[in-house]
Amino acid sequence: MSSSESTDHGTIIEAVSRICADFGDDYWLNLDNTGEFPHAFYRAMADGGWLGITMPQSCGGSAMGVSEAGVMMHTVATSGGGFSAASALHINLFGPHPIVVFGTPAQQQRWLTPLIAGEQQACFGVTEPDAGLNTMAIKTYAEKVDGGYRVNGRKMWTSTAQVAHKIILLARTKPLAECTKPSDGMTLFYTDLNRDKIEVRLIHKMGRKAVDSNAVFIDDLFIPDEDRIGDEGKGFHYLLHSLNPERILIGLEAVGLGQDALRRAAGYAAERIVFDRPIGQNQGIQHPLAENWIYLESAYTMAMKAAQLYDTGQDCGAQANAAKFLGARAGQDACNQAVLTLGGMGYAKEFHVERLLREVMIARIAPVSEQLILCYIAEKKLGLPKSY
Repeated sequence: MSSSESTDHGTIIEAVSRICADFGDDYWLNLDNTGEFPHAFYRAMADGGWLGITMPQSCGGSAMGVSEAGVMMHTVATSGGGFSAASALHINLFGPHPIVVFGTPAQQQRWLTPLIAGEQQACFGVTEPDAGLNTMAIKTYAEKVDGGYRVNGRKMWTSTAQVAHKIILLARTKPLAECTKPSDGMTLFYTDLNRDKIEVRLIHKMGRKAVDSNAVFIDDLFIPDEDRIGDEGKGFHYLLHSLNPERILIGLEAVGLGQDALRRAAGYAAERIVFDRPIGQNQGIQHPLAENWIYLESAYTMAMKAAQLYDTGQDCGAQANAAKFLGARAGQDACNQAVLTLGGMGYAKEFHVERLLREVMIARIAPVSEQLILCYIAEKKLGLPKSY
């Protein structure tokens, strides 16, 4: 942690660390094997009041900024739970943000209060199989009917849908061909995940087994008017308010996971004796780990700069994207080097670094590709023509 952090940040780190300490390596290794959601950890964080760190006080939240949320999520990710721990909480921090900004007071009370209390969980239905990163090409359609909408479509990579009660859903309410701009004609909803009308299929994946990812099939789902967030057709623009915070948080989580791997690697190197000396005495072991430390600290600094810009109402698009890019790269490099440092034991589950390496890969891929980040920065910061 930087010495410039405020006392409040230190208080957050101390309090969250105490909760995480009750969930050790054996807990997370077991969930990595079984795929069970970390219910006990989630409940402990809810009881501690942390699920509402960025939510309004009127709904039971703390109304803190992305900086504080980032410190919290970084602390969670360093605790040993990796992205299994971080992703279990992540949706509460960025997903409901359009409700905070554009929801009515009645909607906020109805939706955010049970989320903050841990009584309900939500999932995020945006990505589609034929759209990918081109969100404006989504095909899920919400047809206006008396009293609400009838929705049909398909979503991909919907995390926590196996355990969620609610879904934040982006759907077209006007055909793309009829829109002046492709970003128009999409509407955002927050509604019941009605399993009579929504089929949730588990996607078996490389890592983060404890937090499910799913393909979601929506067939004639009725959504009442009161479950629409803001105005019809403005959903994509509302969604943009949560994108930069998500990139910042992902970057900090990846950094935390990498720092956990680095801690494990350095500890092993200091104790492992080969040829009558600890392997950590060899520069061939020391130097790569020292580089990992440098890059992780640099990524952390960028992410906190982005968070500060966001919290003070300044443009942070480039910094938020850079934070995600740097955090993911530095985190993966540290995890990879940790496995190599432990050698054969790095390949063994009981030493945990292989689990961290599998989990950190997601930060290289989601929620936005590195290529699109580089395109964005080339255009916005270097003045180069848009390439896509």
